[in-house]
Amino acid sequence: MDQSDRPSPDPSRRREGGFGDGEGLRFAGYAAVFDAVDRGGDVVRRGAFGALKGRQVPLLWQHRPDTPLGYVETLAEDARGLRVVARVSGRTAAGRAAMAMLREGAMGGLSFGYRVKAARGARPRELLALDLVEVSLVRAPMQPLARVVAVEG
Repeated sequence: MDQSDRPSPDPSRRREGGFGDGEGLRFAGYAAVFDAVDRGGDVVRRGAFGALKGRQVPLLWQHRPDTPLGYVETLAEDARGLRVVARVSGRTAAGRAAMAMLREGAMGGLSFGYRVKAARGARPRELLALDLVEVSLVRAPMQPLARVVAVEG
């Protein structure tokens, strides 16, 4: 992937006041990559996420609802997949651990939780319409191409 394909955290989109603790880290990456079969035999198609403008979903650790890491600032489908820019909070032990691993390059997988609204076929199952529930930072993503591509902070 060349540099023009990489989403980058946009400092102008920071929330006023951030976390209130002056800490945190932003990253950008792809939680889904279109038209690539994942380890579970699913393939996400372009347009599957529908309207994302204004959509808010949590940023979780390994899909665990009891371990939020921060929030997703932006969600958008582009030619490659589901592009996200997210912020990890330094207020929790999990957030601090995630920030350290991201900075060191020891963690970089992304994934997403969803409900299927429309699909067809099997092996691969084509995911045509999805209800996005969350985005997660993970050690081993189902889609190996779903990765963090830029870290700031």
